[in-house]
Amino acid sequence: MFDPIKVGSRSKPKALVVGMFSGQSLDAATKALDTDGSIAAATKRSEATGDAGSIVQAYPSKGYDRVLILGLGDKAGFDIGSLRNAGGAIGRALNAAGINSVEFALSGAMGKLPKKAQVAPFDVGTMLGEGFGLVSWTYDILRGSATTVSKKSSLTITGNHKKFDDGLKRGLGMANGSNIARTLSQTPPNIATPMWIANECKKIARKSGMKCTVFSGKKLEDEKFTGLINVGKASENKPCMIRMEYTPKSGKSKSPIVFVGKTMTYDSGGLSIKVGGGMVGMKRDKDGGCGVIGAMDIIANVIKPNRPVVALLMAAENSISDEAYRPDDVIEFRNGVTVEVTNTDAEGRLVMADGLCWACEKENPEFVVDMATLTGGVVVALGSTYSGLWSNDDGVVEKFNEAAAASGERVWRMPLHAEYKSLMKSPIADILNSAPVREAHPIQGAAFLEHFVEDGVKWAHVDIAGTHATKSTKGPINPGPTGFGARLLAEVVERS
Repeated sequence: MFDPIKVGSRSKPKALVVGMFSGQSLDAATKALDTDGSIAAATKRSEATGDAGSIVQAYPSKGYDRVLILGLGDKAGFDIGSLRNAGGAIGRALNAAGINSVEFALSGAMGKLPKKAQVAPFDVGTMLGEGFGLVSWTYDILRGSATTVSKKSSLTITGNHKKFDDGLKRGLGMANGSNIARTLSQTPPNIATPMWIANECKKIARKSGMKCTVFSGKKLEDEKFTGLINVGKASENKPCMIRMEYTPKSGKSKSPIVFVGKTMTYDSGGLSIKVGGGMVGMKRDKDGGCGVIGAMDIIANVIKPNRPVVALLMAAENSISDEAYRPDDVIEFRNGVTVEVTNTDAEGRLVMADGLCWACEKENPEFVVDMATLTGGVVVALGSTYSGLWSNDDGVVEKFNEAAAASGERVWRMPLHAEYKSLMKSPIADILNSAPVREAHPIQGAAFLEHFVEDGVKWAHVDIAGTHATKSTKGPINPGPTGFGARLLAEVVERS
């Protein structure tokens, strides 16, 4: 696909994109561009339905190599989020045609929207920019001599409005954060060890002017990170906590928003070993952390909020050796809560407990958000359409709902009732890490984590086990990791 994607003028773009709503004729501004009637003729073809994201191509005799007529869907129910998918569709079409420059002329079609449904050129550009950026992600760095890798070409995009171009730049920046998360997710575990992740975070922080500190070895012991220590001690790739910090030029005195990301670089299940094909794909058990890292890149380079933001990446490898932690072990955490281990494959909540304790005790947070591929139960409940959201604060939930609408990364609020905590009670310690019953399985994970959130601290838990990867094409996202959460969390920060 395309790399880099540039926003700016080009004297003679090779392609032009215009818009058409379903059941509507071309607007006057687009007709004025139709110097030889080829655009009008293309709209008469049977495939020119105007359905959202559909593309019909015309081949004018002069001016442009081709014109792409983009379907905008039903005018009465126009959804600006559909333009994210449209950006991906246009990107694929341009790539297939070998075209490396394109001009957008959508203002005429957009002007036909009812006044109350009008959308700003900046927002149009943002959605298209996200689509172009997301569809252009590839991961070919590990291809060897047996594969011929297609070379990437640059793409220049220009519009007829400065605000549109500004929106394109924002959208590309948002997509870049998601693509960072996707690249980290795709990197295999023999490369992406906890310390490798730490080094990648340092590189990202250095480029963006953020601070990055790594806690490992004796520092973990000194700070009583007992979850990380126990989960990661069986592996020769030792665990660490990575702290990334964005500090604004002003507004430094505000309390930070704190993200905690599950960054399990590989999960064998430990002594409660995964069986059959259960281990395949477990390199993606770090995707909660990957999404947080991508969000931090967006926050530092695109959002630039007037408040601090801190990320805590809980990085470990759940392996097997004579050093491994065991079912029946009891672990005491830094807040005094004791946990009886009943399943070493429920390790994510143990490392996240450390992060939540630290966030509450050390960071003085405005609110805390943890994100993790935590349970298979959330996949049963919500499939791959929504991530699960739990929170103790309605205001935080509202921020997530608004951010989900803007980013297209959907969340669905799940219950967090005190009765669910009773499922986690242990006969010999305070709580179990995995209850013996399957009822309310995804809620069990949230109920466990809530024990490590101090009273009075606003908190949300996001379980992305169903949304962090896809086996089929979804809009601009090709099969593989989705980078879920990077744009969502960044949008939450922008609304805070």
